[in-house]
Amino acid sequence: MFAPEREGFGREARRLRLNTLIGLRWLAVAGQTVAILIAAFGLGLRFPVFACLALVAASAALNLALRSRFPLSLQLSERGATVLLGYDILQLAGLLFLTGGVANPFVILFLAPVTIAATSLSLRDALALLGLAIVCATALLGARPPLPWIGGESLVLPPLYVLAHWAALAVSAAFVSLYAYRVAQEARQTASALAAAELVLARAQHLSQIDGMAAAAAHELGTPLATVALVARELAAHPPPSEGFADDLQLLEQSVDQCRSILGKLSSPPGLSGQEMDLSSPVELAEIAAAPHRLLGVTIAVEGEGPEPAPKCARNPAVLYGLGNLIENAVSFAEKAVVIRASWSKSTVRIVIGDDGRGFPPNILARAGEPYLSQRDGARRNEEAGGGLGLGLFIARSLLERSGATLELANAAAPASGALATVQWPRSAYERGRRAGE
Repeated sequence: MFAPEREGFGREARRLRLNTLIGLRWLAVAGQTVAILIAAFGLGLRFPVFACLALVAASAALNLALRSRFPLSLQLSERGATVLLGYDILQLAGLLFLTGGVANPFVILFLAPVTIAATSLSLRDALALLGLAIVCATALLGARPPLPWIGGESLVLPPLYVLAHWAALAVSAAFVSLYAYRVAQEARQTASALAAAELVLARAQHLSQIDGMAAAAAHELGTPLATVALVARELAAHPPPSEGFADDLQLLEQSVDQCRSILGKLSSPPGLSGQEMDLSSPVELAEIAAAPHRLLGVTIAVEGEGPEPAPKCARNPAVLYGLGNLIENAVSFAEKAVVIRASWSKSTVRIVIGDDGRGFPPNILARAGEPYLSQRDGARRNEEAGGGLGLGLFIARSLLERSGATLELANAAAPASGALATVQWPRSAYERGRRAGE
């Protein structure tokens, strides 16, 4: 079963580009500058204007330095992104210290770098930046700087209100961070699984292309090989000038026959009929998908039922991989046997894969098919065969749904035991591949 290395995919998926953080910081510089100027000269609020502008200028200078020192397309490491986002938190804390602390409504901007960290960095670094933001807010709560107000006065809010403001900020930051991290993590897992599916399809398509190239090569080589055989027979028909010459002609004819045999195998692999290469009924499709798993010590039976003529579809590497993955999963958890039942009607085509194992635990069945989900704990035949990330089942579902099928997972009704995987197509979707070559 193909399974990408989980952390490698996730780490690459969440790395931030330097240009992204620089652009966001320029946006913050512009907003902070406008807010300071309006508060000082539009509303007449009294606060250390030049000290605030100095902090804003420091952010602008940092942007210019990063832009001149590094390429904008640079993908930041976890540590580099954490340091830059940590600077943004500290710079905002400095501005708030000069303009009212936690009582300042702009304290909510602490959520911006914290949310970016949650969606782009590892859980450890995201929690570190969340902790830094809460520590800064707590320090501002202790410092209690005055909040500038209209008329040159300082607005003094009740301590309980300020404390509630701090608590709301801390709770919001924690909730937003964990929520954003969970959503981003699921998106990364889905992206990783789909990337794995694309690699599997690319590999299957490559193998299919190799089969076609081999058949084409066998066809093209047949003509010159026939010419060589004809010339060899004509030479053999004349009296040989020497006994060694006759032996050479006989060896040449034997080599030609051997080459023909090899080309015949390339153009038509043994055990694989032309019908299986082109069109497959549901029973034939199940047989082809089950063939690689018949040597794993579990009996696999394929049954078919439905009115004639049976529907036909073109061989599809994606569908074969999806069915093969479900069969492999059933074989991994079966005790002795796996039964595959293919059935069809005028409107639907169904393939049901069942095993005689313990079935899905209820807590796993509700989430079966999600990427990186542990499979039937304690029921697997062995760790290597059973896997444990749920990625293969997710890929199988994705590939089968691309063909128009639906996948349902359930446990067999009592008194029977085991799991059931039901793949169902509308008959038109199943036969569409016959017409479109899907």
